[in-house]
Amino acid sequence: MDNPMLLKSTTRHIRIFAAEMDQDGELLPSNQVLTLDVDPDNEFNWNEDALQKIYRKFDELVEASSGADLTDYNLRRIGSDLEHYLRSLLQQGEVSYNLSARVTNYSMGIPQVAADGNQ
Repeated sequence: MDNPMLLKSTTRHIRIFAAEMDQDGELLPSNQVLTLDVDPDNEFNWNEDALQKIYRKFDELVEASSGADLTDYNLRRIGSDLEHYLRSLLQQGEVSYNLSARVTNYSMGIPQVAADGNQ
C-alpha cells in the first residue's frame, strides 16, 4: 500500500500535521484531518483561556483557507499566522515564558521588565 507523504508546518512553537493520531500516538497522514501541537518544548506558561484562543484562531485560519488545496505552503501560512498570534498573546501578558523550561532562550523577544525607580 502506498503511504501518502505527511504534509506539515513546523515553527518553533506551532506544529501542524495533515494527519490524525492513532491509539499508539503515531501520526497517520490524512487529507481530512489537521493535528495541532502547541508549544511542544513547553517554553511558555499557559492557562486554559490562552490555549483556547490559540485553538479558536487555528479554527478561524483553517476555515478561511477552506476550499484551497492542502499544501505545505498553505499549512506553513497557517502555522506562521499562529506563531505571530502567540507572540501577541505573550506581548499582552496572556502567556509568559516558562523559566523552568529545559532552555530559556526568549525566542519571541526579551520580556518587558518594569523599570526600577532607583536607576
